[in-house]
Amino acid sequence: MRAMDPIDLIRQGKLKRFFRATRKLNAPRLVSHITQRAAGKEPLFLENDDYLFMLGLLKEVSSQFSLDMYAFCLMPNHVHLLFSPREDNLYDAMRILFSRYAMKFNRKYERKGHLFAGPSRQSVCMDDGYLLAASLYIHLNSVKAGLAKNPQDYRWSSCRLYYNYDAPESFLVPDFILGLLSGAIDEAKKKYRDLLTKGMQIETDRVFEHKDAIGNFQKKIMELLPSIFRHVADKKHIAQTTGIDLIPMNELDNKIESVKRSKYDLRPESRNALRYLIEQLIARGFNRDEISERVGLSRKTIYNILKSSI
Repeated sequence: MRAMDPIDLIRQGKLKRFFRATRKLNAPRLVSHITQRAAGKEPLFLENDDYLFMLGLLKEVSSQFSLDMYAFCLMPNHVHLLFSPREDNLYDAMRILFSRYAMKFNRKYERKGHLFAGPSRQSVCMDDGYLLAASLYIHLNSVKAGLAKNPQDYRWSSCRLYYNYDAPESFLVPDFILGLLSGAIDEAKKKYRDLLTKGMQIETDRVFEHKDAIGNFQKKIMELLPSIFRHVADKKHIAQTTGIDLIPMNELDNKIESVKRSKYDLRPESRNALRYLIEQLIARGFNRDEISERVGLSRKTIYNILKSSI
């Protein structure tokens, strides 16, 4: 059977903006935020050598499976990865990465049982603003956990590649995200520094407890630096690499509020505009009840609007 095109996944409402542990989307070029945590309250890393081994595995797996790795953060009991595969091999890459680490960790510390709390989780970045927010969220993890006063000081993340003007060469490709901010790398890093500084002031949710933690963080930081995110929205990096071209969530919210303020009618242009907004919400993983509440219409009305396009 032919691998399903990402656009088909969007149209069918299968492309979710929240974590998925099973049936991960496995299409080339999709940018994924992968999270994995230890079982219970167990640690994943006990010594510097453990972190170094995981970094070595990341580099090896990135090369073996042709992953473009954009950002990472290794925390004492969980891991954040932000990358896109060039082939449909995401599942195999993550299986190799985490199984090899678990085998080495268990053997080293003479332990038995599962090291990780089930399968890793996936969230797909479907627009540039969310991608930028995800990278900031990942790099701010150490500060939010009290492990560092500044994100660039934490040794086990990719933040220094985004922060330092003289950052060394790496297997990571930070320019994909930095390029959203400016074509000049030093200017891009200056803006990224500003975003990190603002992000440190924002209270964030834990992604393991709140499925839209990064979306909520994005909204808050956009309010502090709106001009940067307006600039980012015009870049279309995600659209160009994946064919997924969704309008930014803040713009979608504004359009929804405009529809709610106006009296809904049955004119074709009104129905088409509303159907477009509903399809955008479906693509982002909202279910029918959530859409009904968000747009202020009944489930039956939403069903009829979508059915009219078939």
